[in-house]
Amino acid sequence: MKQLIVACCVSLALLLPSAALTCTTTIVTRGASADGTVMVSHSDDNDLGDQSLVFVPARDWPEGAQRPVYDSAVAVQENPATNTFLVPRLSDPKRAPGYNHPDTPHTVPIGFIPQVRHTFAYIDGNYGIMNEHGLMFGECTDGAHNTCTAEPGKRIFYSSELSRVALERCKTAREAIELMGALIEQYGYYGTGETLPVADKNEAWVMEMAPSPAGTGGLWVAQRVPDGQFFVAANEFRIRDITPGNPDQMYGKTLFATVDKYNMRSPKDASKPLDWLATVSDGEYNHPYYSLRRVWRALSMAAPSLKLPAWVESGTTRAYPFSVKPDKPLSMDDLKRMHRDHYEGTDFDLTKGVAAGPFGNPNRFLGPKDPSGDVTPASKLEGAWERPMGMFYTGYTTIAQYRPGVPEPLSLVCWVALAPAAESVFVPLAVAPMPAGYEQGDTRRFANDSAWWAYALVSEYANTRYDAISKDIADKAAGMEKGFAARVAALQTELAPKAASAPAQAQAAFAKALRAQAEGAVRDWREYFPQLVARYCQGFINSPDKMAQKAGYSDAWLRRTDYYKGPISYKKPRQ
Repeated sequence: MKQLIVACCVSLALLLPSAALTCTTTIVTRGASADGTVMVSHSDDNDLGDQSLVFVPARDWPEGAQRPVYDSAVAVQENPATNTFLVPRLSDPKRAPGYNHPDTPHTVPIGFIPQVRHTFAYIDGNYGIMNEHGLMFGECTDGAHNTCTAEPGKRIFYSSELSRVALERCKTAREAIELMGALIEQYGYYGTGETLPVADKNEAWVMEMAPSPAGTGGLWVAQRVPDGQFFVAANEFRIRDITPGNPDQMYGKTLFATVDKYNMRSPKDASKPLDWLATVSDGEYNHPYYSLRRVWRALSMAAPSLKLPAWVESGTTRAYPFSVKPDKPLSMDDLKRMHRDHYEGTDFDLTKGVAAGPFGNPNRFLGPKDPSGDVTPASKLEGAWERPMGMFYTGYTTIAQYRPGVPEPLSLVCWVALAPAAESVFVPLAVAPMPAGYEQGDTRRFANDSAWWAYALVSEYANTRYDAISKDIADKAAGMEKGFAARVAALQTELAPKAASAPAQAQAAFAKALRAQAEGAVRDWREYFPQLVARYCQGFINSPDKMAQKAGYSDAWLRRTDYYKGPISYKKPRQ
């Protein structure tokens, strides 16, 4: 039996790219939000992967059609045999015009499933994001005992394709989980462990999955997030005790039989509830507190009154609840703040300390000494950096939002920040054809017509003098986001009467206005970059009326350097 496990599943560290897609994802239920909206967020921390946001249109399909299922490079690794790469993630113009890459061979399916007669429109990224009926997804990768590559006929689904099929076919979170669970059981699951938050206008659920040691099928569970609660996951499974008969949980038909057959169950005592996290993983991912520190931070930002501990006994701690009731209703701005966070004001503040350099830079660039991949309690580590929610290798962050009290064609908005959120701006988009440049996220070469590169230039430049430049960016983004929010609200009010009589026309007008606004934002950001270069040119702070202002370094930083040992006298200093 042990040989079978080794044959189909190998060490995560051996297969994964250097940083994988190590994301942070949240759910704000309608009862936990300031205005009754439902929000699902996801930072796609993808190590210069494909940054394209693609609109997949609704389609009618002939009877008997088959839907191709593609391998996914973000699952474990690239697969040249099927033309599966990190960039572009997919080459198939039949899936969507945004996946038409004439210079890239078409991706080869690893399997097929029966197609339905009609599929819904949705926004797609490295994982599915949001469909035209308000079904919303987040995602994060988790460490798991078993990690497998795809194998046609045995394991053809990873979470990315599962979320896309659900967005194509489902209107509610419950339907989505039931469908994805059935697909896992029938067609098999490969890749890493995964957490998929999924919500609709009424309900929010969290689905988690891992490959099965059997080599076919897969292990999965799901748990409902109670209304009025906030949920966060950060590269570690968050579901714990699985109780048969619990109406707020779902799980695979073979879950208990499989974990018993392969001696995986934790705890071993079958009279006690099965602990999902401890059964399928060692808990923490990459290094201690890589995941749990973010969970602590987000829960503490939402509910500081709980006084959750920052230090715990192990990666399988129960110190952090599955979800919490926020101390006060959460807003869109609260979620943005979380995704821009570097532990500012805490003991783990990354803008402080010698590694932050002279300008309080929270970014800790990774090198060969840094741990990567799965971690076990026995792992020997030389060192590690704190891992914040706001990460320098975030490709994009999405906050999918359903707003009640607005006609449904107008109630759905996906807020997107391209490049790291802390040095970017959240722009509202509709579930409709993307603004110019948003489907062009190739990171392998600079492109003037790519929206992502416009934002990435500004983000990169912030590293030259982070404290001052990041504040400039934050002030600019805050002003723009305030204007965007007002514009969205005005459009929803203005178009509401038309939505009642002509919903398709109202939705088209809404999408057109948001698309024009987003394209204007990209132009603004392109013009902003050279302005920043001029303002901070040659280490000075410059303005047209006062050039070459000497900013220098703080006294605290100078004391860490050789500044006070410098040439202040013609006399040779004593050694």
